[in-house]
Amino acid sequence: MFHKLLFALFLLFVINGAPPSDAQKKVHKESLLSEKVGQMMEWASKRSVIRMNGEKFRRFVKAPPRNYSMVIMFTALQPQRQCGVCKQADEEFQVLANSWRYSSAFTNKVFFGTVDFDEGSDVFQMLNMNSAPTFLHFPAKGKPRRADTFELQLRGFAAEQLARWVADRMDIHIRVIRPPNYAGPLLLGFLLAVIGGLAYLRRHNLEFLFNKNVWAFAALCFCLIMTSGQMWNHIRGPPYAHKNPNTGQVSYIHGSSQAQFVAETHIVLVFNAAVTMGIVLLCEAATSDLDIGKRKIMCVAGIGLVMLFFSWLLSIFRAKYHGYPYSFLMS
Repeated sequence: MFHKLLFALFLLFVINGAPPSDAQKKVHKESLLSEKVGQMMEWASKRSVIRMNGEKFRRFVKAPPRNYSMVIMFTALQPQRQCGVCKQADEEFQVLANSWRYSSAFTNKVFFGTVDFDEGSDVFQMLNMNSAPTFLHFPAKGKPRRADTFELQLRGFAAEQLARWVADRMDIHIRVIRPPNYAGPLLLGFLLAVIGGLAYLRRHNLEFLFNKNVWAFAALCFCLIMTSGQMWNHIRGPPYAHKNPNTGQVSYIHGSSQAQFVAETHIVLVFNAAVTMGIVLLCEAATSDLDIGKRKIMCVAGIGLVMLFFSWLLSIFRAKYHGYPYSFLMS
């Protein structure tokens, strides 16, 4: 009976084959890796940003073997999600991916992909992700670290900022190449033409160029634009606002003192302009030759503007600088 059992085991061993050796495992791993890289290169040749669902993400990003890095944008582009920031970020991400795909330094070591919430909600759940857009770097070896998550709120989503982040994480320098945009030069040319035309029509009466009120108003507008943070927006390229895809709540004021939204600068500009208008009304009330009744109205209006809008400015400051102890009218 024992000999029959041994003979049966021998037959099973011969039929099923011996366990794979280390060399066979290595060959299988290399074959699987070559297949994955080939598939990624095929997709990248058609689209610089590879669209991924849950199955593709698990196979080509999470599952080994993998000798390439992945930069993934998690987004929500469907109209029902009402994520305007996602669309803007997607355009910048496309610019970055195209700049890499068509550069002379392109290799099969880095690929760019995107996962939409409606096509890969299981991926969002897997990564415990509750906001979009989000940019993550999945290195070729090891798990993503904290620095592999792009700080969108601090750096904005401009392609140039994303390229710097990629360079920090992978030591790959991407020269961002944007398609030509003639809107700026055309607008500037149109503005100069209008100014030149007005100057020509009034060539016999150019006293307005020496009007101090005109220059004071122009200088005031310039100061309001600069102090509201427009230059920071131009450099960092932050989103206009932030919408939580789960709750649908839109935030116009950034909660950190290290960042801001474009909408926030517009709000601050309007508030600063209102405070300035209040100060101007107070000065006019004190120096004007109008009757006393109108001067009283100007004085009350000026005090109201200064108090109300300065209080709102202070409340924004308190919301961004947590722990700031002072407030005025509003807590």
